[in-house]
Amino acid sequence: MEKVMSFSELSDTLGARLFAGEGKQTADFCSDFRSMGFSSVSIDSRTLLPGALFVAIRGSSMDGHRFVEAAFKAGASGAMVDLLAMEDSSLCLAALVQKWKGVLVVVENTLKGLQNAAAAYLAGFSNLVRVGITGSSGKTTTKEIAAAIISGEKSVVMNPGNMNSETGLPLSVFNVRPCHEIGIFEAGMNHPGEIEVLAKILNPHVALITNIGSAHIGIFGSSRAIAEEKKKIFSSFTGNNTALIPADDAFRNFLAEGVRGRTVFYGPSTLPALGDVKGLGLDGTEITWGGEAVRFCLPGKFNLPNVLAAAALAGEFNISAASVRKGIASVKPLFGRGEILRGRVTLIRDCYNSNPESASMALDFCDGVEWPGRKIYVMGSMLELGSSSREAHIELGRRLASSGGDMVFLYGDEIRCAADAMEESAGGKRKLPARNFFHTSDRGELSRSLDSYVREGDLVLLKASRGCELESLTEMLLGGKSGS
Repeated sequence: MEKVMSFSELSDTLGARLFAGEGKQTADFCSDFRSMGFSSVSIDSRTLLPGALFVAIRGSSMDGHRFVEAAFKAGASGAMVDLLAMEDSSLCLAALVQKWKGVLVVVENTLKGLQNAAAAYLAGFSNLVRVGITGSSGKTTTKEIAAAIISGEKSVVMNPGNMNSETGLPLSVFNVRPCHEIGIFEAGMNHPGEIEVLAKILNPHVALITNIGSAHIGIFGSSRAIAEEKKKIFSSFTGNNTALIPADDAFRNFLAEGVRGRTVFYGPSTLPALGDVKGLGLDGTEITWGGEAVRFCLPGKFNLPNVLAAAALAGEFNISAASVRKGIASVKPLFGRGEILRGRVTLIRDCYNSNPESASMALDFCDGVEWPGRKIYVMGSMLELGSSSREAHIELGRRLASSGGDMVFLYGDEIRCAADAMEESAGGKRKLPARNFFHTSDRGELSRSLDSYVREGDLVLLKASRGCELESLTEMLLGGKSGS
């Protein structure tokens, strides 16, 4: 496979020491090994490809250094390890590299090593226009739509799936090749400072923020703090860069303040090619763009801002209206993000993420769908809300009490507050006409209760944070074996 970097180049970039199969250090490292390299980068010994560089990351519950031999056995050409691991006699890394005739790249910190290597690798593509996308929600969908649109006229590379973290983004960077003209990378966060780190790796020419919401508010404390963190996607700007900011966001002026470069506000009123927008229920949305209508298959008006963000980004590259329409039409739902699945019931699987805004929008959409049968709402806990969790779940319970669901199933410890709020709204009674609800923190009990309740022709919404793993109910709900 094509080599993306030699170990010599990597060593020079990071100031790292190299150990080869003969156990020799850099000083007498033979030219054959210095010319060796790697064709990909991985932090998972189970999925790495032959010829990969395995980066041993120290996590909170798992130490990647324990899997160096597994990586070599799977075909890794080298492994990046830290100094502490080299000094740990229980790991026997020097013996492992001699046994497997591989290469060890020794750095002080492997996470920083991965990030610095990615930044150096990306900087080598001087003709690549780098795009960064972040926001509280919609960033993955926006990235997918933007890539679908722009790839009609340009060669595009992007993060696979949601690989947008402090490890995911740098790993994705190594997919860039000389043929690529535009790189579209999303940047996520789950701790302070992460966006700035990712911005330093990416150094985006163009950066877009989708919105500022309450996702991760339990970590950051307030929407203002979230906006401050998201704004750091612009932190590496030098003056010739472009910031795309949602025109109708409450933090638009704050996000634009102090940006070193050109600022563009985007939204329905700023995109002259946008015409009529018609909801098609579960079949998506019909969008008129440049005078011609196209169907966007993701349901719900809450997905329209993602389309407009992607179209605004495409406008920065002068992409034609025809390519915008073709890209919009080609987009398919990603796992757990507004998927429509059909079996004994029609299932809306929207359980990749949940927060007060997205939960409310999902309920608004389902309430508005014309449906001949029953509507069943399965709501899991909204996680990472911190001190605002109780009030947010109480408000969700009040919203559910007035929703159009015939039955509501609540799952998780945090959402117990919603059950209490629903019971209070029901006057202390467990059941009211068309307002039945059930709560459990046992997924097996939830599965059994759903299995006995649902029937052919029901419309079922699965909405929860990813940690609830409600996707495990899919097969049972559609008519297969019971989930657990």
